[in-house]
Amino acid sequence: MKKTLILLGALLSAPTMANTVFEEPADAIEYRQAAFSMIRVQISDMGDMLKGAVPFDAKRFQMRADNAAALSKMPWEAFGPGTDKGETSALAAVWSQNDEFMKKATAFQDYADKLAVAAQSGDKAAIGKAFGPWAKGCKDCHKTFKD
Repeated sequence: MKKTLILLGALLSAPTMANTVFEEPADAIEYRQAAFSMIRVQISDMGDMLKGAVPFDAKRFQMRADNAAALSKMPWEAFGPGTDKGETSALAAVWSQNDEFMKKATAFQDYADKLAVAAQSGDKAAIGKAFGPWAKGCKDCHKTFKD
């Protein structure tokens, strides 16, 4: 209980890293890399379905799109102070241009939400139209903010 109260106090008093629970910057880096890795699995499988590399499965696509929508909200809390050092491919621009970075992060999340809604239709053409902006949002952020 004492540990919980200490953690809660730290979370409420610390404005850094969006009030996250990361004890060390390395923990935050590992967390965001894991989130991005899981996003990569979703985008790869959905992309393969849309390109015809694997058969299109509307239920599987829906699962991937729902996963992507949830995962797209996760990594951003882990870009706090001190997380620019260490085992990371995030460029310094994440912190020096943080408003632009967060704008792209928000757009990425919005695109993922729209993709999840489109996937509910099961209509491959409609899904493809929603997938394009989401995939582009991923690439756009990488151009400026990832090594």
